[in-house]
This record gives sequence, C-alpha cells and structure tokens, in this order.
Amino acid sequence: MALITISGYPSSGKSTRAAQIYDFLSVASTPQLKVKVISDDDLAVDRVSYDDSLQEKTARATLFTAITRHINKDTILIVDGMNYIKGFRYQLYCKAREAGVRVATVYVLATPDQCRKWNDERVDGKRYNPKTLDALIQRFEEPSSMVRWDAPLFTIPWDDPTPPLERISDAVTTGIVKPPNVGTQITPKAPTDALRTLEHTTNALVSALMAAQAAGPIGGPIVITVDALEPSSNNSAIDSSVLRVCLTLPHRALTLSELQRLKRQFVAARRKAVTLGSTEKGRVEWGEEGVGRAFAEFLEEGLCVTR
Repeated sequence: MALITISGYPSSGKSTRAAQIYDFLSVASTPQLKVKVISDDDLAVDRVSYDDSLQEKTARATLFTAITRHINKDTILIVDGMNYIKGFRYQLYCKAREAGVRVATVYVLATPDQCRKWNDERVDGKRYNPKTLDALIQRFEEPSSMVRWDAPLFTIPWDDPTPPLERISDAVTTGIVKPPNVGTQITPKAPTDALRTLEHTTNALVSALMAAQAAGPIGGPIVITVDALEPSSNNSAIDSSVLRVCLTLPHRALTLSELQRLKRQFVAARRKAVTLGSTEKGRVEWGEEGVGRAFAEFLEEGLCVTR
C-alpha cells in the first residue's frame, strides 16, 4: 500500500509523530489493510550504534532488511528513524517503486537546541552521546519536495498541535503509485542451460549456412534448418526436433571467417546478458527459437543486408 519515511534530527520528536500517524491510519484503515511501524527500538538497535560509522552502517542495513521484509501492497509501513542520508531515502524510494506501493516523507522539524534539550532530559536509556548528536545534526541532509524520492513531503514543526494527518492519509491511500523503472525492476535470471543453447544454436546456424552455400549459390530470403537441442512445443510431433530460421542473405559468397567473427560478437553480447538479464535492446529470449531469430537478425545487420 505505502511507505512513509519519517526523517528529522535525533531527539526531535519523530517517534511521537510516527505514533500519531499510526493511530490515525489504524482507525481509518480496513481489516484487510495493516499499519506497521519499524524503528530502531523494534530492531534492538541501541543509540550507541551511531557513535561508530561501521556500527551505524550495520544498523542501517538491519533497518533496510526489515523494511524489505515487511513492505507489501496490503501494508502501510511507517519507518520511524532519522533517515538523515538522502542516499538512504532514495534507496527506500526505489524499494517502494519495486514493490509497487505509494510513498510519502514526513519531516519532523525541530531546532538543534530543542533536540539537545530533549536528549538531555531523557531518562528512558535512549539518550544519544552529546558529541554524536551534534555530529548527526551536522551531517543531516534535509528532505526536499523538489526531489522525487522525498515527495510528497510533509513538514511538521515540533510544536505543531495539528499535524496534517488527513493529507498524509490521502497521499498514502489514494496517491499515485509510480511504476518501477529499469533501475528498480527485478531482472529475470537466465536459465541454467542458456550458454549451452547459445553455443549450440549459433554454431549450428553457421555450419548450416556454409553447407547450404557449398551446395549452390544462396542469396535473398532463405530458410535454414538445423537440429534442435530440445523438442519445440510449437511444432508438430513429426518435426519437433528441427529448428527453422528465416533470414535474408546478401547476393555474394560468405566466408567462414566473417560468419565466425559475427558469431563471436553475438555470443559475447549474450554472455553479458546471462548476468545482466537484458541487452541494450531489451529483454532476452533464451530458448532456441529466440536465439536463432536474434542471431539471424544480427547476421543480417552485420552482413549489411537491405530488405
């Protein structure tokens, strides 16, 4: 459903605002919709974790893992934390887009002096080291409504008695769900036999082309027939072990060296796609028919065939 990222200085009243948002959304939500808060306290992350950069990275990774585990389309997830690094907020934004949920950022605004006062007054064992608090305030990267990963942004001053709870609710229940882009989509992995299929199909086509040329002049549209590794469900039972590839060839003699060169280029590009899941032209078809069709098109381009 939605991801609400709470941001603000340490000891600025973020948990108070998170609780207010939770209470309001819990009353307004349906039985099918869950509202959940994730915070350092829920994950047993102590305040001393922020005294050391390595421990802080571990704490941030723990928080992100918990978010990944709970984010889904039937939950409004409230992330109660400083979230003071814009790169981390962008990471949360990408995760939300990948999950197909709405986003909102709530910036709890308080002065550094007010935060220091509240931190000194804490008696619940959750005080920050004064030097750590000052360092976190200095490093804080303020959310901005001008960047997409912080929008929509709701800024709530620490002394505001009437936070915009209804507007926050509208944003996370009826706002626009941004579709995942290329950077946030889960890339499908290639099948385990992808390289075997790639090598077999390209080698077979090169051999078939040279054999056809040896039998007589070729040029223009032709159909090359090669043995398939696996029977195709698209063909009849009689010829299911045969792969037919249509391509257009130039009206000249082809050399084995140029076909092997083009084959190596094609295979190299596809080998990269085994790990990336796609090429610059889009997703990859890994079956024999898809490889054969793509290799035929690649040969036509490489041989400068004009249709």
